[in-house]
Order: sequence, then structure tokens, then C-alpha cells
Amino acid sequence: MASANSWTVEIASPVAAPRLFRAAVMDWHTLAPKLVSLVVASAHPVDGEGGVGSVRQFNFTSAMPFSFMKEKLEFLDVDKCECKSTVVEGGGLGVAIESATTHFKVEPAAGGGSVVKVKSTYKPLAGGEMKDDDIAKAKESVTSIFKAAEGYLIANPNAYN
Repeated sequence: MASANSWTVEIASPVAAPRLFRAAVMDWHTLAPKLVSLVVASAHPVDGEGGVGSVRQFNFTSAMPFSFMKEKLEFLDVDKCECKSTVVEGGGLGVAIESATTHFKVEPAAGGGSVVKVKSTYKPLAGGEMKDDDIAKAKESVTSIFKAAEGYLIANPNAYN
């Protein structure tokens, strides 16, 4: 039986933590198809109102190795800009991984910006493992999400206030 592994990444941003959290995490299903349409074809809530237990689905273009991913919100603290989600379907589940969870925390930084801290924990299928290249791509993907939201928020200073 394979053991759980994890990776982390930190992303600095000039955007305030609450705005970045709302745009890049809580409302990403709305923004992603607009901001990263080459990767996310569409996205929508499947179940719930955005609170703990809610499920949303992201449908990907051929740029991704899988066609869709459904994630369930397991933990949410909007005031602390923190949440944890679990992949419940798609996203390599049952193909490369047995389970995967991601913890996001967006903390205030000096000068009004923020630091995004992401920890992804995954359990490969028996006999499998994630290669360093796959982990690098995952980190790059998460970074691009926050940078796309950051660019949008800088260009639209009244959004997500």
C-alpha cells in the first residue's frame, strides 16, 4: 500500500489576502473559464452553496492530462482566508492517485499584499508515485491560478472588495 506524500508552494502577491482568497479560491469556478480558458473549458457548482460540503466541477481542455475534476470543500474559514478541498472524482483519481487534498491559506503580508501557502497531500495508487516533473507541473499550475487571479484583481481594483 502506498503512503501519502505532499508538496508545498508559497506565492507572494501584491494583492490583499481577502481579495485574492475570494477570487482565486472561493470564486475560481467563475473566473477560471474567463482567465485561463486554454486550460479550463468550464466550471460550475455541483452541490451546495459554497460552504463546507459543497462540490464544484472543473472541465479541462486538452491542455490537461484529464478531462475534469470534482472537488469537495472540507474546511472553510473565510475570515482567516483558509480552506481545504478533496478531489472526489476525476483529476487522476483512480488512475494515478488514490486520494488528494489541498490546503490553501492566504496570509496578509507587509505593504498590503499577501502570501499564498498551498499544501497538497496525495496518496498514489499502489505501485505508483508522482515524478518530480509531475510535482513541478502541479506547483506551476497552482502558481498560475493565483497569478491569473492577481492580474485580474490588479486590472479591476473594485472587484472582490
